[in-house]
Amino acid sequence: MKKLGFLGAGNMGGALIRGLIEFHAIEPENVYVCGHHPEKLQAFSEELGFHISETLEEMAEKTDCILFAVKPYHIENVLKQSGACLKGKIMLSVISGYDFDRYAPLLDSTVRHLYIMPNTPSSVGEGVLMFEEKHNLHEDEYKWIYDMFSKIGRVFALPSRLMPAGAAVAGCGPAFIAMALEALSDAGVKYGIPRKTAYQLASQMILGTAKMQLQTNLHPGEIKDGVCSPLGTTIRGVQALEKAGMRSAFMDAVDAVMQYGK
Repeated sequence: MKKLGFLGAGNMGGALIRGLIEFHAIEPENVYVCGHHPEKLQAFSEELGFHISETLEEMAEKTDCILFAVKPYHIENVLKQSGACLKGKIMLSVISGYDFDRYAPLLDSTVRHLYIMPNTPSSVGEGVLMFEEKHNLHEDEYKWIYDMFSKIGRVFALPSRLMPAGAAVAGCGPAFIAMALEALSDAGVKYGIPRKTAYQLASQMILGTAKMQLQTNLHPGEIKDGVCSPLGTTIRGVQALEKAGMRSAFMDAVDAVMQYGK
């Protein structure tokens, strides 16, 4: 059984660690984690049962594959100081903007690497995990990684040029949908529904609508039409959302993400 290391256990790294262990994609005794906050990492380890490594070098000695989940501004300095320990290893990266071509000059030629863009619902087994099509993994290595991550969500292989858009839609999307969830819940509270119940109603509605689309492949417009009766109440709400520019607001949010750093 291959052993997997994590450099970084923040929001994204932590979500992946939790999802992979809790959904039995990998056994905790085969997971090693190196992070910047010892007390939080210790508590996390006690909860899930993984090993803690003090340094990247120590972790590399014990693992076959290391997933990098540090901030983008740290990565090049980390590789400059400690990249030699990755020779002959598999490297996965969830660091935004660091695709295969950007990593190539930073890594030893023996490092097989793959850029992955996941999202935080991976922690509950309902993630979106986008794999860059361009990689240099061996066939059996890719299959091991694909099978492992398939246990915490749906894996999509995307060409390099579409990875940023995929990240904007599915990676940032949970924040956008959480805002919609909160707004709908606020509306329920306004009309007397207890806060906890309002969150549960809105969350289950979003979950059910998404599951309906995935299982039926219905166009979202058809799902909307199926709720909107002539002279009914829902169509009035739809009109209010159109007047408020809901569609444009979501598209503008993706535009804002795509323009960052340009």
